[in-house]
Amino acid sequence: MTESDEKLTPLAHAAQNRCFGCGEANPAGLHLEFLLAPDGSIVCQGSIPGAFDGHPGYLHGGITATLLDETMSKAVRASGRTAMTRQIEVDYLRPVPSGAPLRMEGSVVRSEGRKHWTEARILNAGGKELAQAKGLFVEVRVK
Repeated sequence: MTESDEKLTPLAHAAQNRCFGCGEANPAGLHLEFLLAPDGSIVCQGSIPGAFDGHPGYLHGGITATLLDETMSKAVRASGRTAMTRQIEVDYLRPVPSGAPLRMEGSVVRSEGRKHWTEARILNAGGKELAQAKGLFVEVRVK
């Protein structure tokens, strides 16, 4: 399925964003591009180079956790809120290959005041789930 088939729109962010996950201004970052689905969920498609491997050919577990964390964070941000990770629980189902097409999906499942509970998953090109996570994000005041 293509982005236009799914009616995905780019999620805008600041030009000088130095975030490791999505910041274009971070030369060492992952440069992830997030898209907003009509239902408010977040999608990110791409591949992560082998420079971020743990075992050769597979992403380091910390990078896998970062992908899930970023996806959940963007799900909160899509609702116009700025929040930071309070807690994350990652379930590594299968090794995540480097250099291969991946799809990350995330959504907010519940909000209560400043707290937002989220979920995310990473899928391979065949739609097989490789990793999943649940997180708690707390809104912060932007300076």
